[in-house]
Amino acid sequence: MALSLVLLGLVLAIAFGAALARYLLPRGHEVIGESRDIAAGVIFAGSYLALAIGRIPGLSIDRAGIALVGAGLMVASGALPLQDALKAVDLETIALLLGMMIVVASLRLSGFFAFATGWVMARAKHAPILLTAIVATSGFFSAFLVNDAICLVLAPLVLDLTVALKRRPAPYLLAVAMASNVGSTATITGNPQNIMIGGFSHISYAAFALALAPIAAIGLVVAAALIALVYRGEFTGDTRLAAPRPRAVVNRVLAMRAVAATLVMIALFFFGVAPAKAAIIIGGLLLLTRRVKSRRVYADIDWSLLLMFAGLFIIVAGAQHALLTSDVVAAVGRLRLDRLPVLTAVAAILSNLVSNVPAVLMLRPFVSALADHDKAWLTIAMASTLAGNFTILGSIANLIVVQKAEASGVKIGFWDHFRVGAPLTLITLAIGVVWLSS
Repeated sequence: MALSLVLLGLVLAIAFGAALARYLLPRGHEVIGESRDIAAGVIFAGSYLALAIGRIPGLSIDRAGIALVGAGLMVASGALPLQDALKAVDLETIALLLGMMIVVASLRLSGFFAFATGWVMARAKHAPILLTAIVATSGFFSAFLVNDAICLVLAPLVLDLTVALKRRPAPYLLAVAMASNVGSTATITGNPQNIMIGGFSHISYAAFALALAPIAAIGLVVAAALIALVYRGEFTGDTRLAAPRPRAVVNRVLAMRAVAATLVMIALFFFGVAPAKAAIIIGGLLLLTRRVKSRRVYADIDWSLLLMFAGLFIIVAGAQHALLTSDVVAAVGRLRLDRLPVLTAVAAILSNLVSNVPAVLMLRPFVSALADHDKAWLTIAMASTLAGNFTILGSIANLIVVQKAEASGVKIGFWDHFRVGAPLTLITLAIGVVWLSS
């Protein structure tokens, strides 16, 4: 804690020192430019270190707060003018995320997810079938709706079901998290980093799905097989499950309306309508109801995620503005990122070091130097998403499931996840490289 506070003080001192230099020294003095560049580098490194840890020891601040502070320091230090900082925030990405969150909240509040999950689970009469049903359900919904939100919905339902069946909850909860990561690879709207990549790359929804959905489908099979292998004691035997159908309070009118809106939205995606445009229009129309107060929908929206995105856009833009010289671009170019296996490895490693969304932002400036932009973005989407299964800390989806389990007295340790997640990550990344290379 003491070390983190000392480092924080150092970052603040450098940032405000650069800010003061602009007022204390004559315009154009070389120290102003040098101090600004140093401040940008320190703020960028400090922000990403704190984001990787997830907090600043000794302070009650989360990732969203860290991103906001880092963005503010970039502007204060002069690394990025305020007008440029405002332009750096990709409103298309923010709008798409917001629209998707409203759609998912509407589906949840109507009781649709509880009904659909209960319907599937009630027909799983044996443990392997139950595992397959969970993987398929989590993977399918995560392919079209933001996977973090799907984990928030499915984890409690699966936990209650496995406890009622007197089964070991851990492998089934791991199936929720890992299948959501793998399934979300399939489309632009599967997870936050894909949403961001969709905005950057302008790859059509259909082309994105055509390229990555097969990898996701094969990956779901591999995930189910690995969980069954590692936890084979849970899935051997011929015990028949008397699967109780979870009690679900469903508002039929709201559920039918939300499902219809979701299907229309997905159809619009495939017909070439800009995903942000389709999502924000459909999300807005879903708020026009007398049955659910808007504030209940707002309560389901992850505002902190939207705030973190805005802050990250500014942090990366500040670093790019101050530090991304031709020499830096040339040095990164020597890594041969145009080779698909190399780019896959770099994206996967970065995603586990600083998380997948920051990793995508860090790689963005270097994609423009590559010959095949679309293939590069598809590779980054595939690798940054599948790498999320490597450890518990690899994705927010993993953390959501682990925290939901822990709140109910079920502990999923690092090794419980790693012995399935590590081989799953390596196998699915290899499948992705082979598929995209063909």
